Amino acid sequence: MTAVQQAPPPGPAVHAPPPPPGGRGGDLRPGGAAPTGVARLLPRTVAARVRALTALSLVLLVALLGVAWTAVGDAREGVRVIGHDAGPQVVATGDLYFQLSDMDAQLANALLIGDAAGGGREQALARYDQDRRRAGEALLKAAKLADESTENETARDLLDALARYERLAGQALLLDRQSPHASGPPSQKVVDLYRQATDLMKLDLLPKAYNLTLDNGTLVRHTYEDKRSAVLAGRTGVLAAGLVLLAVLAGFQLYLARRFRRLLNVPLALATLGTLVLVAAASLMLTAQSDHLRQAKEEGFDSILGLSRTRAISNSAYADETRFLLDPGRADAYEQVYLSKSQTILYLKAGNLTQYNEAVQKDLSYEPGRAPFLGFLGAEADRPVRSAAQRAQLTDAMNRVLRDYQRVQANDRRMRDLADRGRRDQAVGDRGAAAADFTRYDRSLQSLVAIHQEAFDGAVADGDGGTGGWYAVLPAAGLVIAALVLVGVRPRLAEYRWSK
Repeated sequence: MTAVQQAPPPGPAVHAPPPPPGGRGGDLRPGGAAPTGVARLLPRTVAARVRALTALSLVLLVALLGVAWTAVGDAREGVRVIGHDAGPQVVATGDLYFQLSDMDAQLANALLIGDAAGGGREQALARYDQDRRRAGEALLKAAKLADESTENETARDLLDALARYERLAGQALLLDRQSPHASGPPSQKVVDLYRQATDLMKLDLLPKAYNLTLDNGTLVRHTYEDKRSAVLAGRTGVLAAGLVLLAVLAGFQLYLARRFRRLLNVPLALATLGTLVLVAAASLMLTAQSDHLRQAKEEGFDSILGLSRTRAISNSAYADETRFLLDPGRADAYEQVYLSKSQTILYLKAGNLTQYNEAVQKDLSYEPGRAPFLGFLGAEADRPVRSAAQRAQLTDAMNRVLRDYQRVQANDRRMRDLADRGRRDQAVGDRGAAAADFTRYDRSLQSLVAIHQEAFDGAVADGDGGTGGWYAVLPAAGLVIAALVLVGVRPRLAEYRWSK
């Protein structure tokens, strides 16, 4: 009897076990365990890895372009403030300070000379009018450049104080003409009016003019420090982002060569080369921009500001010599003020004006960076200069200033000795020769200023031109590099899909 197989009793269906994770193209871990943790986030197919490397390259490229774009903006802003905004405003207010002090000096000269034949009263008044016009122009320029309410208020206060000064000066000149004198000091009423005018100048006008200079000078210094640091930080960021991007592109090239057995991916190689050129060019440009900012600030602006103050204080000190003769009642005060201003210009240890003059007449020649004196001229002499040609030019100009300054101080000593011996009229008469020596000294200062002005203008022009076109270069370069990466990757992805 043949056995008949019976079907198994009905029961729950039995299903085949699922295939192990990873299947075709998957990622089997040792022991068949599924990936966990960070491994689950990593791409597990060739196509996914290629896409991930492409995305990473593009993200790093955008970061590189963003850092470079920001650094270019910082460089442009620094050049704008130092070279075209606050910097010129400081120069304008420095000129204002000089013109105001010279107005008061020429007023004192006109009152001291009186109606003496050939004394130069008309020349002094002509220069007073010239200074008044230039002071008005400098004040208008400073007000136009002012971009804060406090600066505008200071400019308006200066205009008001200048009008009051001119009214007092006009009254003093009118009264002096009504009581002419060919020798000796003017009348006491004239001297009283001049005292009011010169006190207004020294206690109100000049401090306000200096405040404008100080405020904008502080803005220039802060802008320089912030923007130059930002440019250097941007350069570091460009180098860091660029090196990481280059490493990723190089690794991408090796991965494609090994996985697809291609010796070289030309578009990707061109993208790598383009990135290298972009990073090098951007780094060099930012290095140059930081140097242009340094030159504009340290070799140009700082010296221009310091020498402008030197000119103004020198002129004010020269006016104190005239005030010494014009107003005997304040002679001692004017002599002490003259010493203080002289030591501000060129400081040498001295207890009185006689000792100071003796110290000045000694050898003042110096080597760059090793000045045997302090003050504004000492600070100028100690400024570091990189260019050998400019160093020689500045050394020659500075020594000329020092020789002329010695002559000015010698004339001052002679004038005071004559006044002390009761020969005031001769001291007044000798002012003509002393004025010529002071003019020569002032021109030497202007020649020194011109050297630094040239360096300042050159650095600003280089800074303006150094970033020219970079706002177009960066996006264009980014598009080209991104396109090359995509062109290099697309055939490999298509080849991978076809092979499957």
